[in-house]
Amino acid sequence: MKVTVLFFGAAKEIVGADAIEFDLPPQISAAAAFREILQTYSALSEKFGKSLLFAVNQAYASGDEIIQNGDELAIFPPVSGGSGESPKSDEIRTETGIFKLTFEPLNVGEIARQVVPPTCGAIVTLDGFVREWTKGKQTEYLVYEAYEPMALAEMQKLGALAREKFEIAHVAIVHRLGRLEIGETSIVIAVAAPHRRSAFEACEWIIKELKRTVPIWKKEFYADGSAWIEGEKI
Repeated sequence: MKVTVLFFGAAKEIVGADAIEFDLPPQISAAAAFREILQTYSALSEKFGKSLLFAVNQAYASGDEIIQNGDELAIFPPVSGGSGESPKSDEIRTETGIFKLTFEPLNVGEIARQVVPPTCGAIVTLDGFVREWTKGKQTEYLVYEAYEPMALAEMQKLGALAREKFEIAHVAIVHRLGRLEIGETSIVIAVAAPHRRSAFEACEWIIKELKRTVPIWKKEFYADGSAWIEGEKI
């Protein structure tokens, strides 16, 4: 049977393609399927070892699910927050959240003021922007890339989990993709809550989890080269 395998971040540069068609035997588990793919592309294992992440049909793979003909598989390094651009924006809106990926500049105030539940009197907002210096190395610009449908689903999941963990009313998570210059906003998180402490705690928790689980990567460009920035393994 045939499946589509997607590669992101530094993984796609090693393979030399962002998508391939791959033949697998029937009734194969996700764990076995990924082992076969990595045997074919051994350079991935040599580069990343056991830190690679896997997804089946836009959800993290458990390993024991059975792969079906036509499934979409994905292989990527730990997420970090890129190339390949698109003019479109993808967005999910619910009664309690706004989750969006866009290639357009972000207006922090405009995003935050979309979150105005009548039970809340304040919004805690995180404005994450591109810094010029990291660990003594000067960055000229960044490029962000995402596994877009899965990233949106994971962002929505974070919003739901945040509402379970903290006393908050509404969440907005908006991440920019493509090329960003120094000082430009890359992510906005806005949390509305009846009490400010819960909003602060939820906002901090969301950004930590987003950097850990949402499939977004960044590539830093310097005067003397470039590098993909990897996050921590889930």
